Amino acid sequence: MPEIQQVLPKYLQIAGHIRDQIVRGDLLPGAEVPSERELSASWRVARPTAARALEVLRVQGLVHSVQGSGTYVRDPGAVPRARERYDRAAGGSGMYGAGETVEFLAAELATAPDHVAEALQLERGSDVVRRARRLLNSEGRPIELSTSWFAGGLSEAAPRLLERERLVGGTARYLAEVTGRQAAYGRDQVAARLATAEEAELLRLPEPAAVLVYRFTVYGDDDAPIQTDEATYPPDQWAFRQEYPLAR
Repeated sequence: MPEIQQVLPKYLQIAGHIRDQIVRGDLLPGAEVPSERELSASWRVARPTAARALEVLRVQGLVHSVQGSGTYVRDPGAVPRARERYDRAAGGSGMYGAGETVEFLAAELATAPDHVAEALQLERGSDVVRRARRLLNSEGRPIELSTSWFAGGLSEAAPRLLERERLVGGTARYLAEVTGRQAAYGRDQVAARLATAEEAELLRLPEPAAVLVYRFTVYGDDDAPIQTDEATYPPDQWAFRQEYPLAR
């Protein structure tokens, strides 16, 4: 029988909320995070619960405390994976953080690489829409290469996919508006490999260098793929964050 998922303890919910603000760039390195007293009041929890939440963030290396001053954000060296960006855009909170800059490298029709054709359930050599981006942090350092792929036929119904600019609410919302297709579920996979020469140049990596590659495919209610995304991260970026209760 399936197991009932437990709700995270309150201190982990608080820590997760602040961590997401840090990762998005809403709280930049050096910014002060709410104090125990402020967290206790805003979340309506006891002071020890608020203190435990801050301790979780300290253990994770996301913040540090200065005696008599407060608790401040460290550089987390962490970036959201493709699925998390997708979820944030769908939820209306914005795909990118306040401390991130996005550069569009391409928005074009291209020939599908084999793995893209397979993910989108297309024949080899089919035309696809390719939207490629490079993300930089608040210091101007590249932290992610991100490419979204769509069936080429969508370019007629959704011409803005071929524009080098951000789509408010993300591509999922735009496609739902113009095609009526709603995202139902996603499937992801991850692997490490050596960076290509182009990736090394764009991420400013020495060659050879390892990168983490994250692929995320979105499906509709009909189980047919809507889009597939591929994000490439430099080796110093942590792309996975999960919290869950452990058996005692």
